[in-house]
Amino acid sequence: MPDLFTDDAAGPRVFALPPGVDFPAALIDGLRARLDGSPPEAIARVELYVATDRMRRRLRSLFDAGPVSFLPRIRLLTDLADPLTRAALPAPVSPLRRRLELTGLVSRLLETQPDLAPRSALFDLSDSLATLMEEMHVEGVSPETVANLDVTDQSGHWQRALTFLNIVQQYFDKDATPDAQAFNRRALELRLEAWEAQPPRHPVIIAGSTGSRGTTHALMKAVAKLPQGAIVLPGFDTDMPDAVWSKLEDPLTSEDHPQYRFAKLMRELEITAGDVRPWTDGQPPSAARNRVISLAMRPAPVTHQWLSEGPNLPDLPQAMEGVTLLEANSQREEALAIALRLREAAEKGTTAALITPDRMLTRQVTSALDRWNILPDDSAGTPAQLTPPGRLLRLVAELFTAPLTAELLLSLLKHPLTHAGQDRGPHLLTTRELELHIRKTGLPYPDAETLTAWATARDSERWGAWAATLCGRQQTGTLPLAEWIERHLALAEALTAGPDGDPAPLWAENAGRKLRALTETLQVEAEHGTDMTARDYADLFGALVSREEVRDRDAPHPKILIWGTLEARVMGADLLILAGLNEGAWPESPAADPWLNRSMRAQAGLLLPERRIGLSAHDFQQAAAASEIWLTRSLKSDEAETVPSRWINRLTNLLNGLPDRNGPKALEEMRQRGAHWTALATAAETPIVAEPARRPSPAPPAKTRPQELWVTSIRRLVRDPYAIYARYILRLKALDPLMQAPDALMRGVVTHEVIETFIRETVADPDRLTPDRLMQIARVLLDDVPFPTVRALWQARVARFAPWFCDSEADRRQRAAPHLDNFETEGAAAISALGFTLKARADRIDIAQDAGVHVYDYKTGGAPSAKEQLYFDKQLLLESAMLQQGAFPNIAPRYIAAATYIQLKPGDPKEVPAPLADSPPEKTWEEFCALIAAYMDEEKGYTARRALMKDTDIADYDHLSRFGEWDVTDDADLLRLT
Repeated sequence: MPDLFTDDAAGPRVFALPPGVDFPAALIDGLRARLDGSPPEAIARVELYVATDRMRRRLRSLFDAGPVSFLPRIRLLTDLADPLTRAALPAPVSPLRRRLELTGLVSRLLETQPDLAPRSALFDLSDSLATLMEEMHVEGVSPETVANLDVTDQSGHWQRALTFLNIVQQYFDKDATPDAQAFNRRALELRLEAWEAQPPRHPVIIAGSTGSRGTTHALMKAVAKLPQGAIVLPGFDTDMPDAVWSKLEDPLTSEDHPQYRFAKLMRELEITAGDVRPWTDGQPPSAARNRVISLAMRPAPVTHQWLSEGPNLPDLPQAMEGVTLLEANSQREEALAIALRLREAAEKGTTAALITPDRMLTRQVTSALDRWNILPDDSAGTPAQLTPPGRLLRLVAELFTAPLTAELLLSLLKHPLTHAGQDRGPHLLTTRELELHIRKTGLPYPDAETLTAWATARDSERWGAWAATLCGRQQTGTLPLAEWIERHLALAEALTAGPDGDPAPLWAENAGRKLRALTETLQVEAEHGTDMTARDYADLFGALVSREEVRDRDAPHPKILIWGTLEARVMGADLLILAGLNEGAWPESPAADPWLNRSMRAQAGLLLPERRIGLSAHDFQQAAAASEIWLTRSLKSDEAETVPSRWINRLTNLLNGLPDRNGPKALEEMRQRGAHWTALATAAETPIVAEPARRPSPAPPAKTRPQELWVTSIRRLVRDPYAIYARYILRLKALDPLMQAPDALMRGVVTHEVIETFIRETVADPDRLTPDRLMQIARVLLDDVPFPTVRALWQARVARFAPWFCDSEADRRQRAAPHLDNFETEGAAAISALGFTLKARADRIDIAQDAGVHVYDYKTGGAPSAKEQLYFDKQLLLESAMLQQGAFPNIAPRYIAAATYIQLKPGDPKEVPAPLADSPPEKTWEEFCALIAAYMDEEKGYTARRALMKDTDIADYDHLSRFGEWDVTDDADLLRLT
């Protein structure tokens, strides 16, 4: 066939395309132009290497669009082995196997030297070590090079790092089975040897790569020197002068520049920017804007060139005409504004791509687009860990790590794949009833016996037996990885199938098939893993699932795209939205390296942290040259001020500093275009105007009003009548917590039980009235509290008031004797004229020798003061009045001697008497009758938050009364209900 590059000069053959040019389309145009007049099969002899699979797909689609022709051999730069090379090299091991092997090595190292790192860092260390190994293979750096680094100014950390690095020495031996990166390095070496002996005569082209990795860089240098070899650089800055190119030498100061990789390549090929030829005659959408971006991105040491070259720029408003700068108040506003623009693009049939490394922002945009039923084509897909089968498998793995909690049990039973192999209707109904039972009874750690008994009582024995298989799965000690996988998958499939169903739904759809492939690979490679604990296995599985992505190629909108920054060079979109342009997001902050610092990396020849910044800068420069672009950022993130991306800062500073070229005007116009869309986003989020609710005071008919209340509810009737209306008339009850927290209520119940048990025992045997015996009882009864830390704290609380309680109890018995029948005694007093009954349960009623009664109530917190009892907290006063009327069976007092709160508050235990002198039982009962009579009047409303202790107190029914739309200074709105 005719040579492809017959007219080109000798020497390394390097071509380039400027930023903004549709690289795949221009690549094909240049290829066809050079083959014009050649036989049709000539293009089939061209070997074309590209960097990404997306680039390969785009090239295929452009060739498919016509005209009809043969295709070149399009290969990925990660696929350097031809059939002969593959036959000569051992097959590479999978990345999973290598990570499992490293996990075992690191685990054994930590067992022998536990001071090196905590066990919880096992997988992070293994993964980081694997990444370092891969990088060393790619860059051609041997372990000896790393070990011999000059570390005279480093700390003892280096010795710990070397301990880890020494365990991977074996993977760099000549006879070691290679991983993918080592295999590529060996394949490259064999290919370069073959080319040295016999250079290929067919065209070999590397297109679209910056040469940022060692193997790629070496291949590019070799291809550029082949008789029919060439490289085509993407986004080559043709506006940067030679003096600036010559400054890009030191990686420690220059690697964050977008053109640094090209400068390094040209330096090693011994050519200059003038030797790099254009691949085609095509021009970028805006050559003037390319000049502006080029000047803005100059290296820091030469930014003084803004002053000398800035005045020579074209008219800036015209150059920046296709640029919109959107600065939103929040990330939510940024996402909504982007979604609105993408919606307009979808309506007009415009191809639009959102480019950002911020995955949280892309999820927010996707969520905003969902309101218009637009699903963008996200190149990253959905993380497998967030798909239904991914979530279920991760939840099942957690069963092995700790006792089953009510929260985990219901999360599993409610999962959409649980019981999917059978009719889910009865299962969901039973699960709902179980949840209500758990909330009502307080069952933080369900067991098989409890679940089975509950299900049997509901005639659901088979369901109960199936659900009980989730209990008791906690595993202590270690097991082989293969055993963990077998148990994990068996349990997950049983959970999906139900008692008699099919587990197939777990592995259905794209996500299921993806995870099925992952688990099958894990089963195959399990023999290379190590014995591990349940926690280790759950962490390993979670880490593996988090790396997988699930995509549905058919569902998304064909013209609304979400790309990563690397895909900006593929171009092909009419509108590019560069979003999340804040420092730390784009460019991303370099990740911490646990092994080598920046200086040591430079010495070893490894990649510097700035490499990612330089690549991101190149992606930004390419994307910013598109025909229409948006540059977006949020001014705040999580209520904190953000810092604009360094490239936005450079661009705005350059424009502001060129008033003679109308730079401030251009910047203002860019911001005005963005402000239009933020205004639309604000309008879209503005709620419909509605009058705020007024403070409610519902007045239902008398027949619907409560006919009985417990004495503890009277405080609420006085302070927050609306709560009585909601609870007893609307019959709305606050939902009990799923995991009963060790709160003040639980503490009070348990403490009451401890004190009552102690008093009952000491009535029979007064010699046991000692702090030691009280603590013995407390330890026994508190043992049922399923929270070890709280159990210890509550025992300490009892220990602090135990001496005072025993001393004061002796005094109380001098005044009146406790009676075994008068603990937790219930009574009821009726107001016959109103048809109302007041009920009470007294903690303790002691009777003196003269038949006088002493009423006690235990308080584990602070007891109400005398004034509070007079006007609001009338519990003891009302119980005294009820006793006076004979409301408690078998108790007929001559008079009420005292009513006292026993405050069991650590640090301040004391008795707080009720003000019987100021409010004797007769007066209290009279006032109570008047209160109930008032609320039996249909003109009396139940006012919300009538007299709470503090305005900041939270009431159970604040959401129902729409508190916040009104406040306590507002007049109540009487609502007569019929």
